[in-house]
Amino acid sequence: MAYDDDNVFARVLRGELPCVRVYEDEHTLAFMDIMPQAEGHTLVIPKAPAADLLSLPEAYLGPLMATTQRVARAVKTALEPSGLLVAQLNGAAAGQSVFHLHFHVIPRNNGLELALHAREMAAPAALEAVAARIRAAIAAK
Repeated sequence: MAYDDDNVFARVLRGELPCVRVYEDEHTLAFMDIMPQAEGHTLVIPKAPAADLLSLPEAYLGPLMATTQRVARAVKTALEPSGLLVAQLNGAAAGQSVFHLHFHVIPRNNGLELALHAREMAAPAALEAVAARIRAAIAAK
């Protein structure tokens, strides 16, 4: 599939759309999902233009996975969930809705169902409060 330079995550990377940042380095960006399935739902994306995992240049794979692990550890520390769901979807048939490679880091707690994906926008202040906790956990490592 061809990469669309106007996808929402490409626009976030260019600063055309806002996001609540959690972590950033030269290869990756992690930010809060604005339509979270659970409190703390965080997205991790490469800065490289890749529609899916299969099209990501190999040089970006290691940094992307390292950031995903760093963010997952911080979410676990900050929110103390029972578990973590780390998901990555490739193609519309798999449920991918934004065609820029991304990992979902979603805290899971026993007995709590996930909200439906991309249904309800979270309040920016609520996202910022959770992001601050996750950023603090990253900084403490």
